Amino acid sequence: MTTRDPRATALARFAALFADETRAACLLALLDGRAWTAGELARHAGVAASTLSEHLGRLVEGGLLTEERQGRHRYVRLADARIAQLMEDLASQVPSGTAVRPRNLRESSAGSAMARGRTCYDHLAGRLGITVTDALTARGLLEQETGFALTGAGLAWFASAGIDLERRGRRPLARACLDWTERRPHLAGVAGAALCRHALDTGWCVRIGSERAVKVTAAGERALWDLLGVEAVALR
Repeated sequence: MTTRDPRATALARFAALFADETRAACLLALLDGRAWTAGELARHAGVAASTLSEHLGRLVEGGLLTEERQGRHRYVRLADARIAQLMEDLASQVPSGTAVRPRNLRESSAGSAMARGRTCYDHLAGRLGITVTDALTARGLLEQETGFALTGAGLAWFASAGIDLERRGRRPLARACLDWTERRPHLAGVAGAALCRHALDTGWCVRIGSERAVKVTAAGERALWDLLGVEAVALR
């Protein structure tokens, strides 16, 4: 007689939190790393506010989201970077070709912008994230052979570029995150977050649209060419 693993019930309940299209839409939207109001998420998911409130309650109770209230507004965000990593990993497992086709030109343009460049919680993803990761690797600043790791030259590069690597807690300095559109790993961890934050703060990149898409500015094209030898055509 076999004995069921006691974790099975808890795992099934946790997995069920993702098995709803409305909850999945909210979790994907929150991968931008920002806090959203319940009303914003309801409009994004295309459901009534009362319906969304029930879903958010389950996600908060399940530990996927945290919430805070400011006046009459309720804000939610992903609980932490581990949940963001889990969401990106799950999205990368969706077979290519199974996604719902865009219903109109607006959705098609938004999808193209997300594939070109976006934030994945707090680091760069899409073709932009892959291009920067490849450039760091080609210059000997990032090692990928046995897992992502910054080299000594990489640490010096971040310092010379004025990008502060704040090491707090147990988050790894560099981590590979499988890109769900490119199906290849991009740079995450402390270094990935610092690089993304620097790119947005300095105007190398700007957010576009209402989702996670970002685009590289003219200043960003010049900086990435000077610092990493990335050609502008690769960023467009």
